Amino acid sequence: MNMTHAPNQPDRPVAAVVLAAGKGTRMEGQRPKVAYEVNGRAMVQWVVDALRAAGVQRVLLVVGYGADEVRSIFHGDDAIEYVVQAEQLGTGHAVLCCREALDEFDGDLVVLAGDGPLIRADTIDTLLSTHRQTGAAATLATSVIDDPTGYGRIVRDECGRFQAIVEHKNASDDIRAIHEVYPSYACFDSLAMMDSLANLPADDISGEYYLTEVPARLHADGAIVEVVDAVPAEDVLSINTPDQLAEVDAILRARQQTPATEASP
Repeated sequence: MNMTHAPNQPDRPVAAVVLAAGKGTRMEGQRPKVAYEVNGRAMVQWVVDALRAAGVQRVLLVVGYGADEVRSIFHGDDAIEYVVQAEQLGTGHAVLCCREALDEFDGDLVVLAGDGPLIRADTIDTLLSTHRQTGAAATLATSVIDDPTGYGRIVRDECGRFQAIVEHKNASDDIRAIHEVYPSYACFDSLAMMDSLANLPADDISGEYYLTEVPARLHADGAIVEVVDAVPAEDVLSINTPDQLAEVDAILRARQQTPATEASP
């Protein structure tokens, strides 16, 4: 099993998986969630643009609900690769659906949610550079926020090293007091990740397969898992409701008007 790679390999191949298969169940509409627009463009377009600005040219888009509408967003963009997740069985399952498309790929794989349009190219740059400099099997970009309710918490050991991501619903009071969260920005050694996913058990309650379990499994197997606090708190905002959509829309409009004052990781 390829659990890690040597550090300082800036020329390793890089690709990205963007998770875009879900329905916006609380968005008061029937569209796929990533197709809703912020600042005049579908939220998933912002994610793809940030990846490309960071030098990630190979992008796999995992589609499911409303797949045709998501494809239509990128009409004429022949560089996008599509992978169908016929059943939405969790984030781990979504990435595992890409296994055949990535069959001969041995490199760094950035995994992002398609409904996170506030992602910045600088954050992806930091994520990738940390991953490569440390020779990690997995690197997580995290954020420290005032109100971490609902987010997966980053649990570190007494030396400050990664231990696990614990979902809010599964967290004890002590863990819920942690303000460092995982906003779904990660980079993996592709082979190590796929090996781990292939043996990932389903969640006992939901029956889904969660990508957030993979870093802890890699850590338990002796692989390097790095954590870098690289995400500005503003960028962690989730979009699950029309009000949150409007809030992110306003942030992107303000950012576009004053690019010189953008926060950087």
